[in-house]
Amino acid sequence: MLSLLALLPVILVLVLMTVAGWSAARAGLVTAVFTVALAIIAFGFGGDGRFSVVEGIAGVLAEAGFIALTVVGIIGPALGIHYLQRSTGAAARLRQALALLHPDPRLGAILVAWFFALFLEGAAGFGTPVALAAPFLVAAGMPALAAVSAALVGHAAGVAFGAIGTPVLAQSNLVDFTPAELAQATVVFPLSLGVILTAVMVVIIGKAYGHFRGLWRWGLFAAVCFFVPFGLIAWFIGPELPTLGGALIGVLLFSFVLVRHRRQIHAKGGPGGDDTVVVTHPHPDARDVAAADLSVLRAAAPYLVLVLIVLLTRLVPPLREALQSVEIAWQLPAGFSGSVQPFYHPTMLLTVSFLVGALIQRASWRRVRIAFVTATLQLGPVIVALIAMITIARTMSSSGMTAELALAAASIGLAWPLLTVLVGAFGTFITGSATASNLLFTDLQASTARALALPELPLLGAQTFGAAVGNIIAPHNIVAAVATVSLTGQEGRVLRSTVPTALVVIVLGGVLALLLVL
Repeated sequence: MLSLLALLPVILVLVLMTVAGWSAARAGLVTAVFTVALAIIAFGFGGDGRFSVVEGIAGVLAEAGFIALTVVGIIGPALGIHYLQRSTGAAARLRQALALLHPDPRLGAILVAWFFALFLEGAAGFGTPVALAAPFLVAAGMPALAAVSAALVGHAAGVAFGAIGTPVLAQSNLVDFTPAELAQATVVFPLSLGVILTAVMVVIIGKAYGHFRGLWRWGLFAAVCFFVPFGLIAWFIGPELPTLGGALIGVLLFSFVLVRHRRQIHAKGGPGGDDTVVVTHPHPDARDVAAADLSVLRAAAPYLVLVLIVLLTRLVPPLREALQSVEIAWQLPAGFSGSVQPFYHPTMLLTVSFLVGALIQRASWRRVRIAFVTATLQLGPVIVALIAMITIARTMSSSGMTAELALAAASIGLAWPLLTVLVGAFGTFITGSATASNLLFTDLQASTARALALPELPLLGAQTFGAAVGNIIAPHNIVAAVATVSLTGQEGRVLRSTVPTALVVIVLGGVLALLLVL
């Protein structure tokens, strides 16, 4: 009976968001109030001698607010960079540079749906990759439905470490594992199954352009270009840079091979084969090329500065130790606590990248101010939603609800790992965010692993991977994407096109999780 009661908050937030159509903030607030009341009435929250009801509520809200601020601190400057790039024309300049590289429109689609979307996911995340990549693909000639589907599938490969590792960093606040340990546990899943996403993207692009000649080898090459640096960075550096760094290194390698291939075509005086559709461009003057290269580097300045800062702060031990030596920590008498290393936290890294990037691009103070204000104004609903979702998760944990669900799940036995990826995807489906999914279900995954005497890290990695896959079918992402390509009202068509891919990856991910814990 208690396990059914403990499940009510999850069911309520699901019903409010999917059936009633409420926003994450509104549904989260109502469910948070319900969860606290349920915890007090049915689970003895505040009545077991550890703390009073008032102390418990205050402690949960303090933890929720603190964690939410550390997450919003990442979102704010990341969105600021995005809006600055748009206002200065840097984003358009980068799109033009990408467009000049492809001799075949299908390969240009791979550049956008795979590398461009992954790059945006690594740098900003939170819905921006699909909302930007989909209209870019439409402008390049792809049908709107195919463009949205390709962008959704393509960017999902990097969501686990998107927005400078936000899902993993948020998860690390809830468990006794470091971000680096969680990154290693998570990266196994996209490295094993991510190529499925690449293959589906290739199918979408091939169907959109009417033929697959030569496309499969380019798709496989794109997967290798991204996943090799992606995996190495996640394993040896941490969760902040895998998606951003993998996309940047991958697109440079992929583009280099494209340019060589294009030169070979020109040297032969024709296509030289029937696997590409050639678009011929005049040979520019060397000085024009140098100026164009400098312009592209300036346009990419915030991202390049971010890569440099992350590498220095993670790979130079004296600098890393100095930054980590400063810590802000607090603890309430009831045992609720929180801590953060402000100079090592991605908030500081992104803020510096935003400011230095603006200086390199010679952006006016007015543009910088507008970008900052625009990003900040969008954080209100995000903060409310995050606090609400974290309050639900922390109340369930502090009151014993999560432990009760874990005991019930333990009765499933070794079949539980099969459901871990599904749980993560379910969380993203109802919240629209991989980070929110981790905040909602990480405690459940960890508690269930302990109840079953299973290793926690593989199941936590499965949770994050599932949360990433859930982005393919998250209504929030789909609604935002279709609006940018004039498909409003066709969300159901997009969802039907992506659900099969999500289900296949979720099932295989569950099998992999089971193999990892046996």
